Amino acid sequence: MKRIGAHVSIAGGIENAPLNAAGIGAKAFAMFTKNQRQWKAPKLSPESIGTFRKNCLENGFKPGHILPHDSYLINLGSPEKDKLQRSREAFVEEMIRVERLGLSMLNFHPGSHLNGISVDECLRLIAESVNKALEVTSGVIAVIENTAGQGSNLGFRFEHLAALIDMIEDRSRAGVCLDTCHLHASGYDIGTMDAVRMVFSEFDSIVGMRYLRGMHLNDAIHPAGSKLDRHACIGKGTIGLEAFRYIMSNPSFDEIPLILETPDSENWKEEIQLLYSLA
Repeated sequence: MKRIGAHVSIAGGIENAPLNAAGIGAKAFAMFTKNQRQWKAPKLSPESIGTFRKNCLENGFKPGHILPHDSYLINLGSPEKDKLQRSREAFVEEMIRVERLGLSMLNFHPGSHLNGISVDECLRLIAESVNKALEVTSGVIAVIENTAGQGSNLGFRFEHLAALIDMIEDRSRAGVCLDTCHLHASGYDIGTMDAVRMVFSEFDSIVGMRYLRGMHLNDAIHPAGSKLDRHACIGKGTIGLEAFRYIMSNPSFDEIPLILETPDSENWKEEIQLLYSLA
């Protein structure tokens, strides 16, 4: 079964996320576990955790269908020692929050070298950061998201993702989330059926489909190779519908969270229905 959902709000409490997802007909969802623009947040209360778990159970959301995302402030490859340490501490806190919620994955952007260190050194720091977090937590998979290639962000090539996984000591707790807009923007043209087949064949040969734990389904405003992370609604950008038709008809994408991050949240219910119609 395909598990389509969206990145939903946690306004009013994290326990509202599964209710918001159910309200748009989602079979999966993503969320932040706190304000993504702040380093610190109050600890989750036992009441919120209990209600979150109850709402997930009652609405049919299993841990493997929920893809929480960490703070945008975190840079696990920072060349600045104080910022790297702060990022590592914040990442561990995010992993612990996910663990307490009874979930199994944490989605994160790899990191940026900020033109201060080499690509290889930045990748080494990111992997070291993940290893340190995995050592002090249990059960939660670190899910690396591919990026669009803007600025000094890493993760825009499959080789970056493969290198990180190779350096993660417990690969059973390593995974990948592929964002379709980021794929297209970074130079992996997925605008036709033949092109998207080739891209996923390349991903399988370099990284491995066994590591694919989730996807973000977004069309792209700008053409392939633009390096611009600008999402568009499904079928209304430069990717078009063929890539999404491929994903919806391929059993390789069953039972993982397929998450909309398209700009019109009021239209998510209709976009979910559109995607299911492509199967």
